[in-house]
Amino acid sequence: MCPFMLSRFCYSKRHFILRKMSKRKIAAAKCMRKRLGRLKVEMEDISREQQSIKEGQSQVRAKFNAVEEEYEQLRNETNQIIQQTANTQLRLGLMFSILKAREQGDLGKAAQLTALLREMVARDNYCKSGAPPRSYFKS
Repeated sequence: MCPFMLSRFCYSKRHFILRKMSKRKIAAAKCMRKRLGRLKVEMEDISREQQSIKEGQSQVRAKFNAVEEEYEQLRNETNQIIQQTANTQLRLGLMFSILKAREQGDLGKAAQLTALLREMVARDNYCKSGAPPRSYFKS
């Protein structure tokens, strides 16, 4: 068959089938097409909503990570403050013991405590600056 006849045949066959369909079936088919159109629109809306939800989740994840990093930083700073406070308390205790030893006239004990305090201060300075204290060079 030639292409013209083939298309004519298909058209006439389709036309014949449509004519045989009852009006009720034609109305049902139209209703089905409308439903499919509405479903496609709803699916597009749902897709857009899902995309916005994903974006929102990524924003929340980024905020959560930022808060987590800030928490770690604050925790580290708090630990440093606690350690500095403990070191200060030890130094004050040593200073008080040095004063007490001097009042009692025990200069040997005062000298030992003073050397210990100097070593402690040198160690703390080493930890802060990274340079070894002078006492480490003594043999």
